[in-house]
Amino acid sequence: MDLSADGKEIEKIIVSQEQIQSRLKELAAQIVKDYEGRDLILIGVLKGAIMAMADLSRYLQRHVDMDWMAVTSYGAGTKSSGVVRILKDLDNDILGREVLIVEDILDTGLTLSWLTENLLSRGAKSVSVFTVLRKPDAATVKVEAKYVGFDIPSEFVVGYGLDFNQKYRNLPFIGVLAKHLYS
Repeated sequence: MDLSADGKEIEKIIVSQEQIQSRLKELAAQIVKDYEGRDLILIGVLKGAIMAMADLSRYLQRHVDMDWMAVTSYGAGTKSSGVVRILKDLDNDILGREVLIVEDILDTGLTLSWLTENLLSRGAKSVSVFTVLRKPDAATVKVEAKYVGFDIPSEFVVGYGLDFNQKYRNLPFIGVLAKHLYS
């Protein structure tokens, strides 16, 4: 199956592989400066943040701890259900730690708002957000993302960890999914 931007499955590529990697390097350099001498733990949000977590952590020129959570406000569709559920919790204690949530996309803000509050309630010293993508027009809850890769329009996108029915995560770019696949 050819998943290039031919219009059959992917309407267009909106962020290329090269753009993603270049921006991650820039953001990693800023994170290293911002957290110099501080006890940083990256918390990746499964499954979408797998690609970003792997690449970002390799670009960080320092030691960092990593952990994972799986939370969802989506079912099988393309819209948030409005209810956040923990599917996999942290393995490590974050009491007194500087937490950087690594997320694939900031859409409505519901999941990240809930997750930020949840981690603060566990005694994290601070909680900040890194997101590869942000959809400013889709926000229904205000979430301050300290590190943003790209602002994108409110279209349904896949690739670089983002999926539709568990497919397309492995694309090295971010593209708009053809509407006929989910309409």
